[in-house]
Amino acid sequence: MAEATVVSNWHNLLAGFQASPKQFYASVEEAINKREIPDCKLSRVSISEGGIFSSSREYLRVTRKDFKFDICASPFGKGFFVSWWLLGEVSGLAAWLSTIPIIGIIFQRLVKPLTYYQLDTAYMFQSAVHSSVLEVIDAMTKTQGVRALAEPDRKPIMREFFA
Repeated sequence: MAEATVVSNWHNLLAGFQASPKQFYASVEEAINKREIPDCKLSRVSISEGGIFSSSREYLRVTRKDFKFDICASPFGKGFFVSWWLLGEVSGLAAWLSTIPIIGIIFQRLVKPLTYYQLDTAYMFQSAVHSSVLEVIDAMTKTQGVRALAEPDRKPIMREFFA
């Protein structure tokens, strides 16, 4: 039993840009590998678009300890959509205990509290993967003569850790 929580996400529709998702993922994998992120694993996963009988879409998954990125790349109209979701996972006994009222709160705060170390390593992982995605977007848009992302379009959307 694993419970995932969205830590942050990012998305952008690149107008006038076209690429193959597989080519994009391969370039992102190369950019991530170049950064030598400790304990980082890369894989391709199929995630259902809806219910049990729906089609699935291929994502690039980047995993490190209790965190995973799911990166999406897809043509959309006359553009190319890129997004990522950073998820924090709690599994096993910790996931089960966190679902029990009162005990879950006590467990979270006393036995497994959120620490600066956890936050810092999550931010390091996020920065490294996000920089890899932006590096690939910058190189590919430049090659195609498409306008680069504006600074506000480069920032991830953070969730509240302490909610």
